[in-house]
Amino acid sequence: MAKILAITNQKGGVGKTTTTVNLAASLAAMKQRVLLVDLDPQGNATMGSGIDKRNLSATIYHVLLGSKSLHETRFHFEAGKYDVLPANRELAGAEIEMVDLQNRETRLKDALQTVAAEYDYILIDCPPALNLLTLNGLCAARSVMIPMQCEYYALEGLSDLVNTIRKVRAHLNPDLEIEGLLRTMFDPRNTLAQQVSEQLQQHFGEKVYRTVIPRNVRLAEAPSYGVPALYHDKLSKGTQAYLALAGELLNNAKQSAQV
Repeated sequence: MAKILAITNQKGGVGKTTTTVNLAASLAAMKQRVLLVDLDPQGNATMGSGIDKRNLSATIYHVLLGSKSLHETRFHFEAGKYDVLPANRELAGAEIEMVDLQNRETRLKDALQTVAAEYDYILIDCPPALNLLTLNGLCAARSVMIPMQCEYYALEGLSDLVNTIRKVRAHLNPDLEIEGLLRTMFDPRNTLAQQVSEQLQQHFGEKVYRTVIPRNVRLAEAPSYGVPALYHDKLSKGTQAYLALAGELLNNAKQSAQV
């Protein structure tokens, strides 16, 4: 059964979509069967996976509203060797249309159950907001990865997100847990970044991934080519960091299975 991981942070610009796309490619390169779920109306993970969001006749929007099955909607991204459940701006209307639907918080969970046995990892790229779409992501997932920059305001936003996760666990998804905090766009020359990184490690301990994602030009360039950084420049520091993160995830899963 797939490990379903929601990648979320209500703060924008923290490398959330970059993490989802590059982690999907890195896990796939390690022979894992991966489905990337784009739950953000901006559709950036869709475009970053080589799919033109403007020409889609079926997206996650149709899956959430029940007019299409996930089997009809997913794409195989040959270059990245993983599958994609795509999104575009149409998804923004789903929130309003889902309000009166039954089980509105678990529509994604129910859809993913139909394909979960076909994958090792399902990665959900949540929108940068605590809304009904993000709630669907948190209800579908077993764990949460929180990408964040090491800056002052990030700590404030983190406490809000942790509180939201606690509420979801209490009322909707008792299995939900924080998989880990991922430090992104990290510049070791920045004193504040070093200080915030130390605070995170003191407060969250082993929940902070050992892997740190550096600020890297190749990571920023790759989406314009419609590929993950692994297929843009496999030797770049950013690519190597995401391969290390995938390795850390697999190692953690192996250790958990042995306990």
